[in-house]
Parts: sequence; C-alpha cells; structure tokens
Amino acid sequence: MADPCEECVHYDYDEELEAFVCQMDLDEDEMARFLSSSASACPFYRRGDDYATARRQ
Repeated sequence: MADPCEECVHYDYDEELEAFVCQMDLDEDEMARFLSSSASACPFYRRGDDYATARRQ
C-alpha cells in the first residue's frame, strides 16, 4: 500500500536533502502529534490534484 503522504500537495522533493519531505512548517507540538499518528490523520493533508484548476476553467 502506498504512503498517503505521496499523494499530498505538501509532499515535495527537497534538492538540498535529496529526498521527499513534507513542506508544511510544523511547530514542535504539531510534529510530535504528526509522528505519533498515521499520515491519514494529518490535519494538513490535501490530496494533490494537478487538474483541479483546469476543471474550474
């Protein structure tokens, strides 16, 4: 089963780290909550849909 983060808008490639990372700026409490639960429970998760804007036009 694929990682839900892979479909998230905020999950992007960081060239400095040479890895995919979450681009949300989480504070210490939010990061602890995120790491202790599943990614599907992430309050910042938003499914990446490259065609959403095109459908509205």
